[in-house]
Amino acid sequence: MENEELHIISSILAGKTERFAYFLDKYGQQVFNLIVRMTNSPEDAEELTQDSFMKAFEHLSSFNGNSSFSTWIYRIAYNTTLSALRKKTNEVLSFDERLWNTVSDTEADEALNSEDEEQIQRLQEAISRLSPDEQALVSLFYEEDRPIAEIGYILHLTESNVKVKLHRIRKKLYLLMKQED
Repeated sequence: MENEELHIISSILAGKTERFAYFLDKYGQQVFNLIVRMTNSPEDAEELTQDSFMKAFEHLSSFNGNSSFSTWIYRIAYNTTLSALRKKTNEVLSFDERLWNTVSDTEADEALNSEDEEQIQRLQEAISRLSPDEQALVSLFYEEDRPIAEIGYILHLTESNVKVKLHRIRKKLYLLMKQED
């Protein structure tokens, strides 16, 4: 598959620009889903998805094949979205470190793994209250099933940092859900 994509990239760079539609078709929805998760706005996500693919097209010659095209476009989308969000002022939720320590992993896991519809709705509301980078982490790991190493590359984090952040996010989601009780 990657050889096929490298061949398509070569043909685009050789002037067959219409072949870029392959990447839009293949990755457009996934990129949109990541961005909408980060922005909580389908309208903004549409615009930022277009911006991300335009940047990818403009810089296609810099794609070196060290990662998959999907990883590369996710990274572009993540950076584009973060830049746009930094221009807006966002409320940042913070919790006291002592509060984290009162939540056991088991307690958080049970609440977050529930299949109760009301609990799922509260989880979705809690996710929407996370910061954009936390929402990106949740989306890439739990919804897109991306490996830790790839998430680290996309988000400019070490693998251990990704694991720590995912662990804290689970506890944060649990605390946010408890606030809604």
